[in-house]
Amino acid sequence: MDLTYQRESYPGLTPADFVDLLERSTLAERRPVDDPEAMLGMLEKADVLITARDAGRLVGISRALSDFQFCTYLSDLAVDVAYQRQGIGRELIRLTHEAAGLKTTLILLAAPKAREYYPHIGMQFHDSCWIIPRR
Repeated sequence: MDLTYQRESYPGLTPADFVDLLERSTLAERRPVDDPEAMLGMLEKADVLITARDAGRLVGISRALSDFQFCTYLSDLAVDVAYQRQGIGRELIRLTHEAAGLKTTLILLAAPKAREYYPHIGMQFHDSCWIIPRR
């Protein structure tokens, strides 16, 4: 495995590559992958995009929004199912927090299948999240 991590941005990281990885990670079940405009906007408007690539192939991504002072919302953490359980997600989170600033609070909403993962890597549960679902 020839794994590299880097900070990327659109247009280097294309919506097609992003959607392909979301599908290989199962995160596509909860993302608007059939809406090209939404997928493009998700990449263009992200403040921090960290990728993991194996010999150039996208195998992991962390996409976050941040004010770089107080809070960082980690909105997508996706790792190809074939690459999971190798520390890639943990490293993407670490690099994302580092890029946004360690003085920020890193916040995420766990996908149902990943609820047990986050405590395992040292993240703390917080019980007071409130949402208004997208329409």
